[in-house]
Amino acid sequence: MKRSVNEIIEKLMAVAANPGQAVKEACAKSGKQAVGIVAPYGPEEIAYAAGCLPVGLWGGQVELKRVRAYLPAFACSIMQSVVELAAAGTYDELSAVVIPAPCDTLKCIGQKWKGKCPAIHFTHPMNRKLDCANDYLTFEYQTIRTKLEAILGRKITDEALADAVLFYNHYRAVMREFTLVARDHLATISPTVRHSILKASYFMDKAEYTKDIEDLIYALRRAGPENWNGKRVVLTGITFEPRELLEILEFYHVAVTGDDIAQESRQFRTDAPYHKSPLQSLAAQWQNQQGCSLAFDPFKSRVHDLVDLVRATQADGLVVGLMKFCDPEEYDVPILMEAFEKAGIPLLCIEVDQQTTAFEQIKTRLQGFVEAL
Repeated sequence: MKRSVNEIIEKLMAVAANPGQAVKEACAKSGKQAVGIVAPYGPEEIAYAAGCLPVGLWGGQVELKRVRAYLPAFACSIMQSVVELAAAGTYDELSAVVIPAPCDTLKCIGQKWKGKCPAIHFTHPMNRKLDCANDYLTFEYQTIRTKLEAILGRKITDEALADAVLFYNHYRAVMREFTLVARDHLATISPTVRHSILKASYFMDKAEYTKDIEDLIYALRRAGPENWNGKRVVLTGITFEPRELLEILEFYHVAVTGDDIAQESRQFRTDAPYHKSPLQSLAAQWQNQQGCSLAFDPFKSRVHDLVDLVRATQADGLVVGLMKFCDPEEYDVPILMEAFEKAGIPLLCIEVDQQTTAFEQIKTRLQGFVEAL
């Protein structure tokens, strides 16, 4: 029996709002152990092939106390939150944590992990297009595989890895279809609803989650397109949390027609191509990743991709959520501003900090931006 749009949305929003409870329920339901994957890019497929539940660790709104002893105040709020939660024991029920290092702060996190569960850290190659980059990252992924096998006490077979890669490619295709369908339902899929739906993927078994999204796509298509007379924007950045940022958009009757957010669409826009072996396929996926500030690109294709995305989604402008103290994102902002001015597309840059509690200045700036649109 097919579920209604509201039923599915309510389920996914409840998961996004209560990640700890959702992970416990998912583990109890499936009998799986949970493995944490620290933002932004970790090989979830390896944990999935091990019969585990990959859990995305993206920080959150938490009072920072213990982290001050381990990280400087100018570390980004996501990483400060992750370390704070780890030191407080929030991640102790995880069987392991996988930590990438695409930025300077993440390199520190791998060295200063304060959780009780074992940490496996690895490094992505930045000169990604070389053949040896695939060899290097394949070796790193093999190291993760070997360490997970030792921690979990079970073998991760090539067959299980191949199945996981194929399944995740299917999951990514479904997610891309959802973002397309959501553009025709901007009244129902508001900015906060859209974000919660995408965020729920980090705390559910991907098989159950993918089925929910497929059912949601079916229900939305059955309902037919909706009229929208408000403004439309594309969002870009690392994350658009806290939730209050999206609520401000809703307050001014602004819908999100597309995104280039590391926590959202960047996660599923690039498939893992067939490349000799499952681990080499995962390494090739990183090589093919483009349009991300954390994946070195001397040609800055992200700038042109964003101009194309705004035009393709018929958005009125771009809102850049600049993560406070995120150097890779900051380097892109002047180039983005110049390109969008040349293209005649309005752009607004606002600062994002997960620990922010005062939003009046952002609200005023967004109001002025929307009125100018």
